[in-house]
Amino acid sequence: MGTCELCGRQEVETTVHHLLPKEMGGTFGETANLCIPCHKQIHALYTNEEIAARITTLPELRADEKLASFIKWIRKQPSTKIMKIRKSKQRRRK
Repeated sequence: MGTCELCGRQEVETTVHHLLPKEMGGTFGETANLCIPCHKQIHALYTNEEIAARITTLPELRADEKLASFIKWIRKQPSTKIMKIRKSKQRRRK
């Protein structure tokens, strides 16, 4: 258990998020420990190409318009809550 570096929730299971996707050359680059919902939400909203082009730092992730509303909501959720994350309509069309 740890603290999510994106939403700040504590005592959550975390996963390693490569700030620059591995397939775009980020295998040995900077990473962030994110709770599973935050990590899934990033990948539900954006392709790896979009992540590599626009949001490769924690401040950029926090400032992203689509993620900001999710982060505001998830901060209020208990760390034990399991939520379903679906790809955005834009991502599903691609």
